[in-house]
Amino acid sequence: MTKDLRIVFMGTPDFAVTILKSLVENNYNIVGVITAPDKPAGRGRKLHKSAVKTYAESADLNILQPTNLKSDAFIKELNALNANLQIVVAFRMLPKVVWQMPEYGTFNLHASLLPNYRGAAPINWAIINGETKTGVSTFFIDEHIDTGEMILQKEVDISSNETAGELHDKLMHLGSNLVLETVELIKEGNVETIPQPKNTEVKTAYKLNKDNSEIDWTDTLDNIYNKVRGLCPYPAAWCLMENDGEQLNVKVYKVEKQEEDHDDDIGQIISSKKSIKVAVKKGYIILEEIKLPGKRKMDIISLLNGYSFNTDAKML
Repeated sequence: MTKDLRIVFMGTPDFAVTILKSLVENNYNIVGVITAPDKPAGRGRKLHKSAVKTYAESADLNILQPTNLKSDAFIKELNALNANLQIVVAFRMLPKVVWQMPEYGTFNLHASLLPNYRGAAPINWAIINGETKTGVSTFFIDEHIDTGEMILQKEVDISSNETAGELHDKLMHLGSNLVLETVELIKEGNVETIPQPKNTEVKTAYKLNKDNSEIDWTDTLDNIYNKVRGLCPYPAAWCLMENDGEQLNVKVYKVEKQEEDHDDDIGQIISSKKSIKVAVKKGYIILEEIKLPGKRKMDIISLLNGYSFNTDAKML
């Protein structure tokens, strides 16, 4: 028997917008959208709406922006929507009182092939760790993070030069299709779930921070290359550069790698009129796009037009 679905959608960034939009365009009944409260941003500290809120307003959807997901007021508002299915995409951890509320459950879209890369940054870590495949998974939420019973998965290849930004967009569209397939299974009463394996070693998608985004120039050529593309465009890999007696915090967005035996010191910067490369083990990292403090992000040719490197310049 086909179910009459009343859906609450929860999400915040652009990744979630594509999924919400596909649900709306496929005529699913979205009775409420839960997204993050507006936040001050920019120099003027003006209130900034989430991407999901901006879209939800344009689609004339009912929006809730709770600061506390456990508050009585929010639970009362959520109950009043009388939803029987909740869909979560790039939101925050839900309390049990919320995820167990709807009759047909609450499912999440996660941008990895679970059980690997549970956590906050699955797209980034798949590339940083040099994976050649990843994907998207839907699963019913339980008490823990990304551990619930799986519904569907789709796999996709990661190309050798793909950045996190490019993979994000690919998975966003793949995830949109997977959510529609999942909703259709629930609607038709044909869901069969698979428990995630326990007691197996899984790779974790740790939250990105300054420490795990720093480039270690003593690492291997491939690991450095993968880290840069896995953190591009956000938050971007970074390092300290020593040049002309000062240390600068540099963000590195785009590089190429060159395998080559050499006798240069690790971290040494070799510059010409048109290129900059950094000596690493068994090769060089060729810098293509970086950002110096107080400057805009720029390609190396543009940078070299107004900036010069000493012969003893190095990455620390």
